[in-house]
Amino acid sequence: MSSPQPTIKPTTPNFSSGPCAKRPGYDINKLDLSTLGRSHRSNIGKNALQQVITDTAELLGLPEGYRVGIVPASDTGAMEMIMWSMLGPRAVDICYWESFGQGWYADITKQLKLPNVNEIKADYGQLPDLTQVKPENDCIFTWNGTTSGVKVENADFISDNREGLTICDATSAVFAMEMPWEKLDVTTFSWQKVLGGEGGHGVIILSPRAVERLESYTPSWPLPKIFRLTADGKLIDGIFTGATINTPSMLCVADYQDALNWVKSIGGVAASIKKSQDNLAVLSSFVDNNEWINFLAEKESSRSNTSVCLSVNLSNDQLKQFIKLLTDKEVAFDIAAYKDAPSGLRIWCGSTVEKSDLEALMPWLTWAYQTVTNA
Repeated sequence: MSSPQPTIKPTTPNFSSGPCAKRPGYDINKLDLSTLGRSHRSNIGKNALQQVITDTAELLGLPEGYRVGIVPASDTGAMEMIMWSMLGPRAVDICYWESFGQGWYADITKQLKLPNVNEIKADYGQLPDLTQVKPENDCIFTWNGTTSGVKVENADFISDNREGLTICDATSAVFAMEMPWEKLDVTTFSWQKVLGGEGGHGVIILSPRAVERLESYTPSWPLPKIFRLTADGKLIDGIFTGATINTPSMLCVADYQDALNWVKSIGGVAASIKKSQDNLAVLSSFVDNNEWINFLAEKESSRSNTSVCLSVNLSNDQLKQFIKLLTDKEVAFDIAAYKDAPSGLRIWCGSTVEKSDLEALMPWLTWAYQTVTNA
């Protein structure tokens, strides 16, 4: 017997894991559009880019000497720039447990063809043995596996006395999870994730150790202009002061500034993190009370509080019907698991999603499950 159809719907049914929901109260008409139609190299353009760089660094509480740069092609572009520009002088430990980390491994071994690569991997739902990371090697890892819902529990596996660099893909973690910046030499993310910004732009955060690598090492392979972070052996300072490599969308920059202003208004990154954790708690309570749904992440301590991945006791055909029901009723959009991940659900719980919308969604999950299984 099915439960009656719920009557309360989420106000915003956008639970996509990227691009993610816009911030609560978002109004495109309230963006500062004074830069539109102006050159990004004009004073007004450079000032706008410099402002989002400054605000990003201040909100994240970056240590002295860390640099923030805006680069093309989202987090993927940021990671590719870093790998092609910085890898080579040391052996590489590549840690992955989902599709994007596996992609970085493929690029390192099949495109860059580096000879000394240590593959440290685990299946979806698990973390690998990170104690295998060696302090003398460069280390690449994803803080939060967006397609697996599994995050690292902490950064204890990174040595304070490391010789190599740590390169962290943190695209669904920054602004939603505590980041131990002193442990991270390179961090990449895109503002389309936790802040609900628009796609197409990536952010690179460099420690002084990372800058030293860039200025002391020249790769043996050619680098296209769009990947170059140095010129004549020196960091291209403009990337980190508002003079981007290629033309950015000033509309997207204005949108990002709006998101940063919102984070400030709610109490900073600590408040943004708490919102995401409170959202996860809604799903955790639901899973605890329903045997037919489970977290893909096997350990509670490594469960993502942003890209929450769930397995459901349904056949693939039933799962498609389940998702279609919720889409047709306009209560949950874009919640299917990533195409390369195990079948199931992926519900974004970042801070731009309201807890009340997740609470409204939960009865609909029950209704959809019962409707499908009783058909």
